Formats: sequence, structure tokens, C-alpha cells
Amino acid sequence: MNNDNLFAALRAAFPADLDSAAVETEEGAVYSWRDLDRATAMLANLLDSLDLQPGARIAVQVEKSVEAMLLYLATLRAGYVFLPLNTAYQSAEIDYFLGDAEPAVVVCSARNFGWVSKLAFKAGTRHVFTLDEDRSGSLLERAAHHSDRHEIARKSPDDLAAILYTSGTTGRSKGAMLSHGNLLSNARVLKDYWGWKPGDVLIHALPIFHVHGLFVALHGALINGSKILWLSKFDPKLVIGKMREATVFMGVPTLYVRMLAEPSLTREAAKNMRLFIAGSAPLLLETFNEWRERTGQAILERYGMSETIMLTSNPYDPKQGERRGGTVGFPLPEVELRVTGDDGAELPRGEIGDIQVRGPNVFKGYWRMEEKTKEEFTADGWFKTGDVGKIDESGYVHIVGRSKDLIISGGYNVYPAEIEGYINELPGVAESALVGVPHPDFGEVGVAVVIPKPGATLDGEAIISQLKGRLANFKIPKRCFIVGELPRNTMGKVQKNLLREQHRGLFA
Repeated sequence: MNNDNLFAALRAAFPADLDSAAVETEEGAVYSWRDLDRATAMLANLLDSLDLQPGARIAVQVEKSVEAMLLYLATLRAGYVFLPLNTAYQSAEIDYFLGDAEPAVVVCSARNFGWVSKLAFKAGTRHVFTLDEDRSGSLLERAAHHSDRHEIARKSPDDLAAILYTSGTTGRSKGAMLSHGNLLSNARVLKDYWGWKPGDVLIHALPIFHVHGLFVALHGALINGSKILWLSKFDPKLVIGKMREATVFMGVPTLYVRMLAEPSLTREAAKNMRLFIAGSAPLLLETFNEWRERTGQAILERYGMSETIMLTSNPYDPKQGERRGGTVGFPLPEVELRVTGDDGAELPRGEIGDIQVRGPNVFKGYWRMEEKTKEEFTADGWFKTGDVGKIDESGYVHIVGRSKDLIISGGYNVYPAEIEGYINELPGVAESALVGVPHPDFGEVGVAVVIPKPGATLDGEAIISQLKGRLANFKIPKRCFIVGELPRNTMGKVQKNLLREQHRGLFA
């Protein structure tokens, strides 16, 4: 009988020599494939011992570590649902996620245990564990008492594997539900499309609470039985030094910009590398060209989202076409993509419209939001990405903008409506608007424009300070201006395009 558990496919790809190195950290710690198998078994047995309901959610907000990755794999192995939470999230955000997802288990950093456990118990969570990046915490202490053998839970392709919260453009975050089938189909397609081969070694310098680091990078290496050079955080000098031992690197555009600032980035330094992949935010043509000049290699840009994992990619194999800067390549095998007009009809090539997609990688819907899910799919089953773009005459997809004013800052999504909601709750604020403006390091950052209530005196810096304790750092506007009125159209709608234009040179 087939087992469609994603972990079963990843485990089947482990090399024959289980004692060879699977993961190596920057401190020189080495984990073998056997270590991965045994540790995930012990953690899966711990979860099984808690007598959880089928489909129980395991919410995790911890610093990046190999043990945090093992917890993710153990959650799959035991058949539960993994819920990664950005380490930058503060109490108001965590309170919402725990209340909405109602996880059975929460794992957090020891230093946050006091406030996180209070919120978790209030949300009905029965088990709260700690896990720190130095391999300490109650999770590992408890797991140490369990067997290192575990039978992988049986799952069907439609069974839920993970929930990823993606902020809503209107109101609070939505939980995108991804199945074992969604994740496995995408991992297999990318293994072929990106030419993964025996002997490949991945430099992993991305966070693991995000599609890019958790699914694209991690699954890519594991389903190929490839060694991972594990970095707890991105350090440009360190990554350039590691290129001699590696063949594949994945990063957001900001990371490439930072490496280009290092004199050690040369053709010689990058000569062992087979593939550089960029995504999560638009890659400037200038960065693409400068990288090619310095290293002799063309960055492969791709496009995906929390709800769909990867959708399109520039070709790896030159037989399939060239890698074109400023584009996100072609729809991946098994993925269908179309561009539609306001009437929903498909547009001819070259015309700009709404991007819609369909395929085995597309999510099952939003957690406990049936109406919202219905709205986001067309009657004939296509998912509305909310992105605006075109397909050119050669079939390359171009993303030209984002509907609903999404801001992508350093690879993270910032949704203006969420931030505006918090600003509008502050004393003396009548209304606010948040827009994204170009930034040399982050690609884009938020700028807030605020109208005070009659008689109130507001200070932009003070508003930013008040947001700091409540929201993740990447969501905090970089500047805040106090104004008498906001530009509006005849319907009274704020014209954010005018605000963007007005402030676009702020960080130039």
C-alpha cells in the first residue's frame, strides 16, 4: 500500500551510506543521515506519546537550528500539521495565530516561554515546549527518552502537511493549507527542472519559517540526498567562502546585493558553484547583470507564493532557453498559468493582466475561511494570485506589479492593510496609508502617511516607536509623515500611486 507522506519520499532519497554527512553547521558540527533518521523518530515518538487528535497543529516559533529542521521533519513523519511562525512576530501577532490555528503543541525559544505559554494556554494548547539554537530546551530533553525507531504515519496526497500564515491585504493573516501532495509534487518537479544531481551540496542561509528556506531549499536537498552546509544566518563573507565546498545557493535579492559588496566575490570563488537561485522579491536587472559580470554565472530567478510553492522558473538547462533577467521564466511542468483581463477572459501574449494558476502544487484553501477561499478561486478552479503581469512573445512570465499594494521588503511580505490597522488604533490617529518605496538594500520598504484627529498632535518617530513592540521589525515603516489630508479619487479611495510617487526618492 502506497504511503504519500512527504517524509516517506524524503526518507527514501537518503543515500545508501547513512553514516555519510547530511548536514554540517558553521561551527563544524556534523549530522549524518542516520542521525536525521534517529532524531526525527525520537521527536515523532514524543509527539505520538502526547495523544494528539488526527490533524493536530504543531506551532513553532524558534531560532534557526538543525534541531528546528528535525522537528519539522518529525511533524511530517508523525502525520501532524506543521505551523512555522516568523521569529520576528510579537505578542499581538502570536496571540492571533494561536487563537486562529488552535495548535495542540507550541514550541518556542526559552526566553519567550513566559509570555508565549500564557497565550498558548489561553488558546487551549495543552503542550508548550522550549527549543534553543544551542540544542537545549524541554523538547529535546523529553524526546531523549523515546525510541529511535518509528513507523512513518500513513498519509494520502490530500492530507494536510503544513499551514503557512500569509498576511491578508484586508484585515488579518490567512492560513494557507498545504498538503503532502502539494509539497511533494513541487519538490519532484524542481529536482528535475533545476538539474539536481549526485554530489550536489546546498548552502542553506535562509530562515526556515518561510516557503523559500523550509520547502524549496530544504526539500530540494533532501529529495536529492544532498549534503547541506547549514548557516544559522546569512553572512556574505561566510557564504562566499563556503562556495568552494558547495554547488547550489538559494537567496533573496538582498543577499546577492550584499555579496556583490564583498571584494572576495570573484569568478575563482564561485567556480565550483553550479546554480544560484533568487526569489521571494523582484531581482533588479542591475543585480542580475553585475552578478554575471563578477562570477560568470547567471542567477536563475523564479516565482512562487505561500499558497502555491513554486510556479515558474527561468530554465536551468540551456536547451530549454536562456535565463533572462527581469523575468521569472516559464510555468513549471505540471503548472498552468494564464493572464486574464477584468472580465476574466484570457489575454493574448504581451498584454498585462491578473495572473491565475492551476496545478498539483496549488493549496487546498485558507484555514477556516471557506468564503475567502471561494473568492480566491475562479469558477473553473484557477487560483487568483493577486499579482499582475504578462507573458511575452517567447513565453517568459514578467511580474509587473502586485495588486492590492503588497510590499516585499527583504524577501518578506508586508501587507499595508495590516499595518494601517495597528496605526489607526493609536491615540490621536484619524487615518493612515502605508506605501512601498524603493530601497537600495531591502528592495522596498514601507512609508506611513498619517492624518491626525482634530486637535491631536502626532509625531512620526513616536508612531514608529509605538509599533516596535507590537509588530515584526520587517513590517515597521522606515519613515512616518504627518499630513493634513490624503490624495483621493472621486470615489474617496486613497490614491496610493500618488503617495508612492511623492516618496519614491526618499532612500535613493
